[in-house]
Amino acid sequence: MIQIDDKAPEFCLPNQDDVEICLRDIKGKWIVLYFYPKDNTPGCTTEACEFTEAAPDFSDLDAIILGVSADSTQKHRNFIEKKDLGITLLSDEDTSMMQEYGVWQLKKNYAKEYMGIVRTTLIINPDGVVKALWTNIRVKDHVAKVKEELQRLRA
Repeated sequence: MIQIDDKAPEFCLPNQDDVEICLRDIKGKWIVLYFYPKDNTPGCTTEACEFTEAAPDFSDLDAIILGVSADSTQKHRNFIEKKDLGITLLSDEDTSMMQEYGVWQLKKNYAKEYMGIVRTTLIINPDGVVKALWTNIRVKDHVAKVKEELQRLRA
């Protein structure tokens, strides 16, 4: 699992519009990178809607918000349209980026083991270094905590 003060691993992934987004192209900005399990599920919808609602505040802090899941770009488009989201969602269908960041892990649910996404949020500074990290997140109030930490880091 990636740690605070690690250099963020490079990535290039398609967004909901099938446009490739690469870390190298967005360095120089603060990046809120959040990994979530699945589009159109209750917790993930709440998180995406709260990030959308807070997007202007993050923009004022010169930060961009990127959500990442293993869902296809088509599923992301449907999710964005259905929930009127205003954030960028990246598709990591082969989970290679999630594995590199260490968020693709063995999970247990009802005595079943499977590989899945651990809900994780990172703040990456303009130099590409991880400056904040949350794992196994409870969605309630999470976006506010991320915003507070970004304000603290920028101060």
